[in-house]
Amino acid sequence: MTPVRSAARALLSGIFVVSGIRNLIKPEPLVAKAKPVTDRVTPLIEQVDSRLPTDPRTLVRVNAVAQLAGGLLLATGRCTRPAAAVLAASLVPTTIAGHPFWSVDDPADRRNQQTHFLKNIGLFGGLLLAAVDTQGRPGVGWRARRAVDDGLRSVDRGRRSVGRAVRSARRDARIAVRSASIGRHLPG
Repeated sequence: MTPVRSAARALLSGIFVVSGIRNLIKPEPLVAKAKPVTDRVTPLIEQVDSRLPTDPRTLVRVNAVAQLAGGLLLATGRCTRPAAAVLAASLVPTTIAGHPFWSVDDPADRRNQQTHFLKNIGLFGGLLLAAVDTQGRPGVGWRARRAVDDGLRSVDRGRRSVGRAVRSARRDARIAVRSASIGRHLPG
């Protein structure tokens, strides 16, 4: 891993590690803000499995664990692509619940919430880049396309080889037929 990638991932993950720890230990300040979002996702969670928790406090803590674990993995360079994807996914409800600038009446508070919302959108963009970063190595999509192309080229080479073999066999057969017919006409 290059030093730039290592530094970028550590810098990007810092806010998730710190807020993950803070929100895991003390989720109460976020529960009221999270309630409108958790109320909307509760039916989806119950469809997946009715045994999963749906109360806002627990969901805030689950999000905190995801951010803490994802942040640590990203910072240490372990499972960076899945970690970045998890962090990006955890950032969506965090941003919607935590910075709904569209519902704030006070102009100063609205600007503040909008700034935080845009900051989170920027973090989301950085996480998307980290989620698709292959560190200069070909990704799965490229490798799959390459394998298909190589296979098609191989089939084409095989087809050409078979064509050459068929033409050669025909030529040899014609020569054999001519030789046989000439041999019958020779006095013996």
